[in-house]
Amino acid sequence: MREFGYERALDVPGAVAVAVADPDVRFLGGGTNLVDLMKAGVERPGRLVDVRELPLDRVEPTPGGGLRIGATVTNSDLAAHPEVRRRYPALTQAVLAGASGQLRNMATVGGNLLQRTRCGYFTDVSKPCNKRVPGSGCPAVAGEHHNHAVLGASDHCVAVHPSDMGVALAAFDAVVTYETADGPGELPLADFYRPVGDSPHRETALPPGALVTGVVLPPAPVAARSRYRKVRERASYAFAIGSAAAALDVRDGTVTDARLAFGAVASRPWRARAAEDVLIGAPATGETFAAAADAELAAARPLPHNAYKVPLMRNLVVALLTELTEEATR
Repeated sequence: MREFGYERALDVPGAVAVAVADPDVRFLGGGTNLVDLMKAGVERPGRLVDVRELPLDRVEPTPGGGLRIGATVTNSDLAAHPEVRRRYPALTQAVLAGASGQLRNMATVGGNLLQRTRCGYFTDVSKPCNKRVPGSGCPAVAGEHHNHAVLGASDHCVAVHPSDMGVALAAFDAVVTYETADGPGELPLADFYRPVGDSPHRETALPPGALVTGVVLPPAPVAARSRYRKVRERASYAFAIGSAAAALDVRDGTVTDARLAFGAVASRPWRARAAEDVLIGAPATGETFAAAADAELAAARPLPHNAYKVPLMRNLVVALLTELTEEATR
């Protein structure tokens, strides 16, 4: 492990100033992903700036009825917050599904969004990887890819984003806020992650030296009737092989509002807008739910060993939307 400097940030402008002056700096939250990557030699920062003591650890209501979540809020505190549980239950469920209690106590909201792929080729520095060494190739395309992307991938990278939390945030139109030397900025989560294209090493649209300060969830009455479902290869604290966050409003047997996002199928949390278009205004039936899933998955381009994800996601969507419909009609 490379030697590195360490300092604790006293305020947001100070943290940003350090990062702008030194591109070899990384911000340290809970460290549950970054420190592991440093041990493996994937990340090699010259200095860590600890941001855990910054005043970014609150969950607060916004004037319009949404929530503002600070970047250093721990996953445990987020999942337990009464307003999150009441207004966005799928977010609570996603966080609880994401890791063990020990990890949730350390991991932060900002770090969760910025965590990097768990692809074995990425974390093994003896192997080529375009995400780690641009231009070196993506051996997963012809190698081990059973848990890799079926949507939005390219020949340059087929890895998936590992966040459960991000899937729920994507379903509810979350906006990421950040601070730079030029002042504050924001990015809709839909624009926060860059498409893979031919530059998979450029993962987000954050400006250089930017510090993520939080996430804003806009008001969404439909989110109160939401659920997150995760499929994994073992029951306890494994990364998803497929997941979905869904919210549904059904009135007189018709879908009047719907939110849907997929996880573990793309390089970023995948908002299923084609499926939503099929759902809204249609009968709340299994046939509609299957048609919605098919509309979204029509763009899937699976590899030989991960084609199972297409029927898996189809069945998951139908089951999840059926459960929400049954709840709405009780």
